[in-house]
Amino acid sequence: MAAAANMLIHGIARIVNNGVTPFDGFLANFGLPPYSAWAITLFEIVGAILLMLNRWVMPIGILFILQLLMGIILVHSREGWFVVGAGRNGVEYSVLLIICFISTLLGARKKT
Repeated sequence: MAAAANMLIHGIARIVNNGVTPFDGFLANFGLPPYSAWAITLFEIVGAILLMLNRWVMPIGILFILQLLMGIILVHSREGWFVVGAGRNGVEYSVLLIICFISTLLGARKKT
């Protein structure tokens, strides 16, 4: 629930803070098509809600892990490990979320 809530808040904050258009420009630098940021943002919101409702846990969890890995590759890895304190904007938070989603997937697998 907490990892899904973080993804939900991330998507909502991007919309509220008018960050979708700048994010789309960033993604365009990597060759992604227009409106990719909207697709990602809406996926964060809808996917998180579905996870909280225990729906489509496996595919959504895998996609969130892939999204976080791409964030590490494209943004966070060059900043080091720490998000705050000994560094800024690093990978530690993304790694923690990935571990949370892996744990969620392992738990979901055991239920089936």
